[in-house]
Amino acid sequence: MPTGRGWAALGASAALLLLWIGYGERELLAAALFLTGGTLSGMAFVRRAAPRVAVGRKLAPAQVHEGDRAVVEIIVNARKLVRNLVIEDEVVGLGSARFAAGKVEPGVPLTARYEILCRPRGIYQVGPARAMVNDPLGLAEARATMGGMTRLIVYPSVEDLEGFPVVHGQDPSVQTAKPTFSHHGGEDFFTLREYQVGDDLRRVHWPSSAKRDALMIKQLEIPWQSRALLLFDHRARVYRNGEAFEQAVRGAASAIRHLFRGGFYPDMWTLEAVPTARGRDRYRAAMEQLATIQTVRDVDLHRTVSRMRKRGAGGGALVLVTGNPDEADLAAFRTLSRDFARSLVLAVGSPEPAIIAGFQRGGAVTVVISPNQRWSPAWDEAMERSWSTVTAG
Repeated sequence: MPTGRGWAALGASAALLLLWIGYGERELLAAALFLTGGTLSGMAFVRRAAPRVAVGRKLAPAQVHEGDRAVVEIIVNARKLVRNLVIEDEVVGLGSARFAAGKVEPGVPLTARYEILCRPRGIYQVGPARAMVNDPLGLAEARATMGGMTRLIVYPSVEDLEGFPVVHGQDPSVQTAKPTFSHHGGEDFFTLREYQVGDDLRRVHWPSSAKRDALMIKQLEIPWQSRALLLFDHRARVYRNGEAFEQAVRGAASAIRHLFRGGFYPDMWTLEAVPTARGRDRYRAAMEQLATIQTVRDVDLHRTVSRMRKRGAGGGALVLVTGNPDEADLAAFRTLSRDFARSLVLAVGSPEPAIIAGFQRGGAVTVVISPNQRWSPAWDEAMERSWSTVTAG
């Protein structure tokens, strides 16, 4: 099809024809025919030289944190000689990259790279790529979409936190003075159950399966004191502005990573989503939630807490992340904290002193920052003041 330049040439040709009809000058007719012929020739050229190429894409890494950079590598393989090839690859919402090659020979891959500055957080679609071939005069082009799509996940930025709570087991069978630091391998055998679609076949208990003539799965249970729960209050009314909410998201992401690295098994609850991931998938699932989470309105926090308790929430550490906490947050904390050994409240804004005092009377460690402050100094100070610092091992 004609390019912008090609359409301009056709428009000029039509104008020249009208002038020729009016004035009868043969030079005007010759110029109109030249422009029309050039455009039609270009269209014939690109039809014959359509971009018969295969486009591949490599994204490294596919999961990054806000502010990091990802590298995209485009690999083009031609089935026949292609000239004047242009490849355009778009990251929806972040921008696009455009590459031009004068000649691509068959059997000789063409490689191009570009960087993406990953900001803000979110899940982005990369591709599909568009391949274009122009005629030498740039009057016509042929386009083709190829290469598929790749998903880029931008997690919230995180800060390095230090210090863990001393968690005393309240489970009668568990009495320990600190969390079990058995990184992702500390799940104990609990019971047997029948196989369900999607279960990990490595957990099949073959002797019992042979005895019962049905696949039996070893049900594993995380030690009570290693469990952690993060409740993220994303009601719009508790946040003063968008920056306060984004800072709360970063605090939640930092706390999840910190607890996970420290040997805890944190589940993250929001007011709309119930955690379903298990084992190592907990971290990925929580970070993906935080990559896309937005504020909500008119959500019943009490109902969410009731659902959590029905699911058997309880364990070593409870973390509540919010903006300016209100009475609903305080009520949720009072209900949940009974099932946890230690609790922490992360707040962004200027909470009412009476609300903060209510959390503290309930045994919570409170970390309050303004939207333009960092989490790590306030967290570290709270750990030194209220929780004993322990090391992994």
